Order: sequence, then structure tokens, then C-alpha cells
Amino acid sequence: MNSFKGRIIIAVIIALISIVTYFTSTEENPVTGEKQKVSLTVEQEIALGLQSAPQFKEQFGGLYPDGKLRGYVETVGRRLVDMTEAGKSPYEFKFHLLADQQTVNAFALPGGQIFITYALFNRLNSEDQLAGVLGHEIGHVINRHGAEHIAKQNLTEGLIRATDVATGNPNEISRFVGNMINMKYGRDDEFESDEYGVKYMAQANYNPEAMIEVMKILQEASGGGEQPEFLSTHPNSENRIERLKEIIKQYK
Repeated sequence: MNSFKGRIIIAVIIALISIVTYFTSTEENPVTGEKQKVSLTVEQEIALGLQSAPQFKEQFGGLYPDGKLRGYVETVGRRLVDMTEAGKSPYEFKFHLLADQQTVNAFALPGGQIFITYALFNRLNSEDQLAGVLGHEIGHVINRHGAEHIAKQNLTEGLIRATDVATGNPNEISRFVGNMINMKYGRDDEFESDEYGVKYMAQANYNPEAMIEVMKILQEASGGGEQPEFLSTHPNSENRIERLKEIIKQYK
């Protein structure tokens, strides 16, 4: 009994520390003005992105060998940054074309390091579509989704550790619930980045309709084999397209 009470006390302490740390780690977004729960400063985000970039390049086969295409991606990305609020942000944006010809993907590291694989780049049919992909990833950086996710992940892991201590063994149910929480936030992040991507496209004089074309390209690349939306980090593409149509109406 004493051992059980001891475990409960320790578990409560761990949980309280995790919760207090999460809810007191609040900063105002330097671009949007939104109050966000983040575990990194802007400077730490930039440093983390720069430190992680070489590993990401290596994971996807390095940079694509054609310097002209790499320069083209950088040029489109710079246009989006220079003609929008992103250019006034403290983030150091850099755009990379990766050599991977199998993985259809694009992603952003905290701080402004943005990547697109050649497998995705090669499926795009216009500069507007490329701007849609890069604008979406810029939206992740501006909204500090990476820093938010790290803070939520730290909270989730702390609560899971508390559950493990209280029960005396790893709890798979608590891990499943934690993953579901983080997946929900992931879907919300995607919707928000879609909105910012459309806004930045319009401000940089690109056609926002191309974002819908990108969603259809990604849908085709998946072969129609999507997971149910509840279990997917990214929103169902049909739902995203409908939401994009509503957002785009604001810029016509």
C-alpha cells in the first residue's frame, strides 16, 4: 500500500510539473500577435532549424543536383517572403529542393528551413502550384507550429510518464490518447497553414486556385488510399479542398 501511495504522489508531482510548465510557457507570436504556448524562443527555433537541416537533407538523398532548379525554388520562395509579412518576421527563410524522387512531400523546420522533394516538385505543373506548396510551409513557420508541437509533445510525454509511474508499468492506452491529441492539433495546423498559404499567394500575385490543384495532385499521389481523417495527421483532402474554396473567395 505504501509503495502504491508513493507512486501516486510521484505521479501527481510529475503531472503537475508538466502541466504548469506547459501553461506558463506562453509567448506572443512576433507576426500574428497570437498568444501561444511554445517551449522555444524564436532564436532557439532558428538555431534548431539550422542544426537539423543537414540531417534532413541527408535523409532525403541530399540536394537535387540541378542548381538551376534549386535556384528556381529559392526564387519562388523569396518572392513569397519578400512580398508578404513573412519578410518582416525574425525568421531566416531558406528553400531547399531535395533529391528524393520517391517521397512526395514538403515540410518546414522551425525557424524557416523549408524543403520540397523532387518527387513532389516534378508533379507540379506551374509556378503557382509551387508557390502554393511553399506558401503553405511558410505558414507553418510563421504560426510557430513546430514550437507549439514540441511544447504539446513535452506535456503529453510528461503525463504519460506520470501514468506509467502510477500504474507501475507502461500504459499503451495513455500513449494512444496522447497520440490522438497531437494528431488533432496536427490537422488544425494544416488548416491554418492552408489559409496562410492562400493569403501569401494572393499577396505575391500568384493564383490561389493553384492550391486546390496541389491538393488534387497530392490526392492522386496517395493513390486514393487515405486513412480515415480521425486517425490521420493531415486533414482529409476533400475536406481541405472545400475549406480552400471558401478561403479563396476572400481574395477574389
